Amino acid sequence: MVAPTPYFADRGCHVRIYEEARALRALGHDVRIVTYHIGRDLLGIPVVRIPRIPWYNRLEAGPSCHKLYLDLLLLGKATAFSLRFRPQVIHAHLHEGAAIGWLLKLVTRAPLIFDYQGSLSGECIDHGFFQADSRAARIFRWAERFINNCADRIVTSSSAGYADLTKNWGVAPERLVSVIDGVDTDQFRPHDRQEARNRLGIALEEPVVAYLGLMSAYQGTDLLLDAIALLKAQGVRARFLIMGFPVERYRAAAEARGIGDMITFTGKVDYREAPLFLSAADLAVSPKLSLTEANGKLFNYMACALPVVVFDTPVNREILGDTGVYAPLGDTTAFAARIADLLADRDGLKGRGERVRAKAVKDHAWQARGARLAEVYRAVTGAPGA
Repeated sequence: MVAPTPYFADRGCHVRIYEEARALRALGHDVRIVTYHIGRDLLGIPVVRIPRIPWYNRLEAGPSCHKLYLDLLLLGKATAFSLRFRPQVIHAHLHEGAAIGWLLKLVTRAPLIFDYQGSLSGECIDHGFFQADSRAARIFRWAERFINNCADRIVTSSSAGYADLTKNWGVAPERLVSVIDGVDTDQFRPHDRQEARNRLGIALEEPVVAYLGLMSAYQGTDLLLDAIALLKAQGVRARFLIMGFPVERYRAAAEARGIGDMITFTGKVDYREAPLFLSAADLAVSPKLSLTEANGKLFNYMACALPVVVFDTPVNREILGDTGVYAPLGDTTAFAARIADLLADRDGLKGRGERVRAKAVKDHAWQARGARLAEVYRAVTGAPGA
């Protein structure tokens, strides 16, 4: 697997990479992850890293000029390793990884699987890296289309991504396979609430709303703070447990809005401890704004039996179905109202949580996702059973 990212840094893209690799190894595949120099290794998944770059230690998602030389180093490391390892399949994450994977394909003759988690040019625009009508946007769209056409198969992390590739990028449906994110429902399950709240210093009787993941405007964190301010103005009592990074900017933003007293910022949470900390909550939120990118945190919320408030997007609908609580996209007032409604129905939260957990177990277990990926591998290699 080619992963042009600081794997593992306890965020959604990395969770998908890790869980895919773990599910495939459980099926007997020998998976190696080639990635950047920073991040941490998780037990059971061999990782190959580029040489250490002492001045680069950014773990957040998003475009960066530094990625130009990081990806060149990754290409060199992946090429050298591939000549020794002789992969039967190159499984590349993100567009940068797929570009590297295409060059590896030329060297190794192994088929290329592109794990697509959203539009490259769309992500750059959403992060404010350039404007939609700029020359840079046109160049990136050309590069994105070229990369899309290099893969033998494209695996999409959402049906919205699948539709985007066919409708807007002209990718033939026979080259696409939808394998949405999943969750390990044995690891992510309800834990003891009192233990979780004791660890976090939160009173047992206090209503708690959780957010887990990267914090950025792109993830809707600013809108979440605005919603909390609205709830405070309405006299709604709740503790918001915000788990992720970067912290200082959003702690300052919360203080500026006068809501610092309603929020517990934990900083980055170890993926292995996330189930316990999520169990401190009564419900969870994800104000992510993207219409096509995956939203992996929802699976973890569901498996921990947390009712979820989200914006109404195709990705969120696909994951949550009729168990989700939806607000119109970008409508902070409606988002706050949905949270308030759930908090007012404390008796109904338990039943909602049980239904959410049941859907996670039935529809979103990683074991089935791994088997689907194995089918894709057999198809591109012509192995028996394809």
